[in-house]
Amino acid sequence: MRRAMNTEATAERLRDHVYRLAETIGERNVYRPQALHAAEDYITQVWRGLGYAVVPQEYTAKGVRSANLEITRTGSIHPNEIILIGAHYDSVIGSPGANDNASGVAALLELSRLLTAVGPARTLRLVAFVNEEPPFFNIGQPGSMLYARQARRRGHDIRLMASLETIGCYSNEPGSQSYPPLLRHWYPDRGDFVAFVSNFRSRRLMRQLARAFRATSDFPLEHAALPAIIPGVAWSDHLSFWRQRYRAMMITDTAFYRYPYYHTAQDTPERLDYHKLARLTTGLFRALVALAEQSL
Repeated sequence: MRRAMNTEATAERLRDHVYRLAETIGERNVYRPQALHAAEDYITQVWRGLGYAVVPQEYTAKGVRSANLEITRTGSIHPNEIILIGAHYDSVIGSPGANDNASGVAALLELSRLLTAVGPARTLRLVAFVNEEPPFFNIGQPGSMLYARQARRRGHDIRLMASLETIGCYSNEPGSQSYPPLLRHWYPDRGDFVAFVSNFRSRRLMRQLARAFRATSDFPLEHAALPAIIPGVAWSDHLSFWRQRYRAMMITDTAFYRYPYYHTAQDTPERLDYHKLARLTTGLFRALVALAEQSL
């Protein structure tokens, strides 16, 4: 494997992706199908430009053609063992979705660029999921649910799924971070960290990724294995993989526990910290490549 330690994400590329998705395209969901398809086309073009073969998984939701988008870096040693990284590219009704979740998609696109420089030991699969937001979340037909069901039917050996969900807001101000009851006694009151969150079944691999991240990055990290009933813990595409008995986790800035513009029209690109997002993305890249070499 070629060494990746000098390969870094850039704030400029991340900013460009977020502005394209959240400003040029704007609100994107089945109620604005032209914008949803524009986001799909943009992600596809970026990945094809990097030399990837993009595999769509299409279905119809609320009468609108919708598609998950998948690319793969096949492992050189354990090609059938998969680490999956995903981010949803739709936005909630009434919001341009800069942090939720153009930030996650931007990181996904930067990770794909960085991965062209390495040959991972295990397969790294990147998926842009459609239709994560209401009315699909939990009661409808999110793209990740169809994906996870199909993966289970086909016997795909997904060792860990990581969902990039709302990862662009950071603050050093005291009191900038809130929590569900009780957790505030155990974690910092400054929202300057990224959080790794899993259920109890997935905690061993979540902690393994956290160790790999800390070994290659000084970006502040907190992690927790928590019950899905706690608000926010299951609020992304990793839930679909939990339901299919895959080990999965969320990587997040904690969304509404920190970001005051969550699910509003004010979730706009200028509110994100792109330099910190670049540091985070670089750390995730190095950690994922390292995790692909470890026993899972």
